[in-house]
Amino acid sequence: MGSRDDEYDYLFKVVLIGDSGVGKSNLLSRFTRNEFNLESKSTIGVEFATRSIQVEGKTVKAQIWDTAGQERYRAITSAYYRGAVGALLVYDIAKHVTYENVERWLKELRDHADQNIVIMLVGNKSDLRHLRAVPTDEAKIYAEKNQLSFIETSALDSTNVEAAFTNILTEIYKSVSNKHVGSDRMVPLPSSGVDITSSTNENQKKQCSVSKNPRTQIPNLLFMAHCLVFERTGTSSSCILL
Repeated sequence: MGSRDDEYDYLFKVVLIGDSGVGKSNLLSRFTRNEFNLESKSTIGVEFATRSIQVEGKTVKAQIWDTAGQERYRAITSAYYRGAVGALLVYDIAKHVTYENVERWLKELRDHADQNIVIMLVGNKSDLRHLRAVPTDEAKIYAEKNQLSFIETSALDSTNVEAAFTNILTEIYKSVSNKHVGSDRMVPLPSSGVDITSSTNENQKKQCSVSKNPRTQIPNLLFMAHCLVFERTGTSSSCILL
């Protein structure tokens, strides 16, 4: 019998992108596990976690990928854009250079992801008001110019973290619902693809395997069959591409 987490109506892949150190991993852990780590280390390769929410009476399961921001990992992160229907483009409001690099991340995203991907610009670390280097209005104007939604968050004190993920998942859901009426674009329902599973033995290396279970399949993630999970905790896993 499947767990409650396996029961969902929609499965959406969402990626977190942006420079290293902007707080992507803590946004992920705050939303999926309500945790924050002041000593969070830079992500190596990719980490992903899941959480389900209710949107208009439907259970939407988000599979959220935290891709490494360091240059030395950029060659492999492009693979993780495949199948993504949403993206949170994160910068640090206290470090203007991370905002300057948003343009480069946005170009990479649009070069590798589906052209209709839903994108939200996220100014993280809003708790650092005294160190603010990026004016809110400036980021809002940029987001409007590039047809992005916008929000400021703090993974430290939880400000707007729930709202950020809920808003983007709701926007994705509405986009998918509209596709049901006459659009031939891909509908990210759990009807095709692969499911990445592993043995129940926790905290040890394990090879991902491919499941044929149609109820828990993940669309367009065939490359994940070559992913090595080296840590798994609750709803999250860390892996690198072999």
